[in-house]
Amino acid sequence: MGSCLTVGPNEALVVSGGCCGSDNKTYMVGGWAWAWCLISDTQRITLEIMTLQPRCEDVETAEGVAITVTGVAQVKVMTDQDLLAMACEQFLGKTVVEIKAVVLQTLEGHLRSILGTLTVEQIYQDRDQFAKLVREVAAPDVGRMGIEILSFTIKDVYDKLDYLSSLGKTQTAAVQRDADIGVAEAERDAGIREAECKKEMMDVKFLADTKMADSKRELDLQKASFNQEVNTKKAEAQLAYELQAAKEQQKIRLEEIEIEVVQRKKQITIEEKEIARTEKELIATVKRPAEAEAYKIEQLAEGRKLKKVLTAQAEAEKIRKIGEAQAASIEAVGKAEAEKMRLKAEAYQQYGDAAQTALVLEALPKIAAKVAAPLSRTNEIVILSGEGNRITGEVNRLLAELPVSVNALTGVDITKIPLLQKMANAQA
Repeated sequence: MGSCLTVGPNEALVVSGGCCGSDNKTYMVGGWAWAWCLISDTQRITLEIMTLQPRCEDVETAEGVAITVTGVAQVKVMTDQDLLAMACEQFLGKTVVEIKAVVLQTLEGHLRSILGTLTVEQIYQDRDQFAKLVREVAAPDVGRMGIEILSFTIKDVYDKLDYLSSLGKTQTAAVQRDADIGVAEAERDAGIREAECKKEMMDVKFLADTKMADSKRELDLQKASFNQEVNTKKAEAQLAYELQAAKEQQKIRLEEIEIEVVQRKKQITIEEKEIARTEKELIATVKRPAEAEAYKIEQLAEGRKLKKVLTAQAEAEKIRKIGEAQAASIEAVGKAEAEKMRLKAEAYQQYGDAAQTALVLEALPKIAAKVAAPLSRTNEIVILSGEGNRITGEVNRLLAELPVSVNALTGVDITKIPLLQKMANAQA
């Protein structure tokens, strides 16, 4: 019995042993392999890149200057079958740290040996060449281990005696001097060249300006000619457009006038029909009711007139009858009064003073009633007098004044009536 084992592209699988004491070894990268139980052995080795930082401190160069150099190397196990077999023989069963330590020591040894053959200037000024030399010297040794150097670069170079700093200052001063000289020469050459270029530029610019002015003048002339032609065509087109527009406008106006005439005729027809309808409506709603109302009012007026006439005639007849009756009555009364007065006059003539006295006496109560009429509305009369016989004197005074009042009213002096004279004398 056995099992199928798989491995990724970043590892190598080594299967050793087999049936019948076989010593064959199978190397598999990124695939699978069959392993028998109990009789096959399987191991893995990494194929990933390993980063190393070799460092050589205080190593003397060819001139005896002690310097310290640090570098960075990228290495990995090679996948070629023979080289992979060599790497497996030497590193199988070791960890990555152990493999990196073996390769690091090998690189540092070669780095020290190369530093002793070079000067400080060669190491400092040409680091790429120095790194290339290290790769070329160390590659065969690590290659025999199945290891490939992918890259090697010098990271830093320095010393404790400031030798590199001094070298740098001298070199810097020389370089600065050469740079200043070069800058001055360059500025001089640049100024000369700039003046020449400016002169050439001005010549070219003048020539170009002249050509541009000529071209602009020709262009302006052509534009003026074109504009004149275009404006002429535009004016002609505008006149033609305005003329055509005027004609079209005239046609439109004529059509509008015709439409207005037709509309006016229709409006007149409609108005005539509306007038006729309104007239009929007025006749039906106003005239006929007005005529009926007028007839009604006329008949009522005639009736009232006739009534008034008949009433007036009746009243006149009534008044006439009443007047005739009153006239007859007055005539009869007058005749009776006249007859009465005639009889009274005859009686007065016959009786003389006695008749007059009778008339006066007959009239005295009436006179007294008229005189006393205001006093009839008086409840009480109070005569203020301090004397006891004053009331009698007042009454006598009133009676003494009575004949004068009667004479003034009737023209009869009652003091001359014999009867009254007798009564007066008797009282005296």
